[in-house]
Amino acid sequence: MLDRYNRNITYLRISVTDRCNLRCIYCMPEDGVRLLPKKEILSLEEIAEVVKVGAELGIKKVRLTGGEPLVRKGIVNLVEMMSRIEGIEEITMTTNGVLLPKFAKPLKKAGLKRINISLDSLVPGQYESITRGGNLQNVFRGIEAAKNAGLTPIKINVVKLSDGTNQQTDLIKKFSTDEGVQVRFITQMDLQSGGFSQVEGGDGGNCVICNRLRLTANGMIKPCLFSEKEFSIKEHGIEKAFLKALNVKPKKGAVNQIGSFITSVDDIALRLCES
Repeated sequence: MLDRYNRNITYLRISVTDRCNLRCIYCMPEDGVRLLPKKEILSLEEIAEVVKVGAELGIKKVRLTGGEPLVRKGIVNLVEMMSRIEGIEEITMTTNGVLLPKFAKPLKKAGLKRINISLDSLVPGQYESITRGGNLQNVFRGIEAAKNAGLTPIKINVVKLSDGTNQQTDLIKKFSTDEGVQVRFITQMDLQSGGFSQVEGGDGGNCVICNRLRLTANGMIKPCLFSEKEFSIKEHGIEKAFLKALNVKPKKGAVNQIGSFITSVDDIALRLCES
C-alpha cells in the first residue's frame, strides 16, 4: 500500500488490550484511566481477520502491543492464528516482560519472532517508583526467558523521562552489552503538543520513512499516533477502514488532542514510533 507521500505501508501495530499489570508514571495518572468496556474490545478472531485483510493489502509485519499484551487472554492463540496468514512475514511484540517466564516458549512455538521489553531503570527503587510497584527482578527473569525461548534479537526500550530523572543510562548501556541485547532510548513525547523525536538506536520517529498503521483495541485503524483521525472497522468494514487511514496518513505527525491518555502502556508511553 502506498500512501500520498509514496511510503510503502507494510507494518501494522495492534493494541490487543488497554489493560496492564503495571502503572507507569508516564502512561497514566495516579488515579488511573477509564478502561474500555470489554464488549468493545475486539475478539481474537476479529483481530486475526483484520490482519488477514491487511496482508491482502500489503501488510507484512505485525507488532502486538497493549496495554500489556500478555494480560490478554488467548494471546498465544492469537499469535498462532496470525502466523498462519499468508503474507505475514514477521510477528513481534512489545511487553513489560513481567509475564514472559510463563509465555516466552509458547509464544515462540506459536510463531512470535522477537520481542521488545520495556525497562526504564536498573535501580530497583527507581524502577518500582516509575512503574508504581513493579519488581525489577521480574523483568530480569523475563529477559532470561526470552533468551531461552529464542525470541531474539531482544530489544530493550527505555523511555527517557521528561522530568529530568537521572536514569543512569550508562548503566543501562553496559547492561545491554553484558546481556547481549540491544537498547533504544525513546524521548518521552507529548501527543497534545505534537512533540516527538527520533529514537536513539532505532528508526522510530523518522516520519519520512514511516511505514505504519495502527489498530486500537476497540477496532479503530489510525494513520498515525500523532493524528486525531481514526476509522472504525465495524462502521466502515476492514478494507475500507484501512484505505481511509492510508489516504489521510500525514506527512509528519502533528497533535492529538483527543489522545492524551489512550490507556496503553505502549501507546501512552509513546513507544509507538519504534521499529
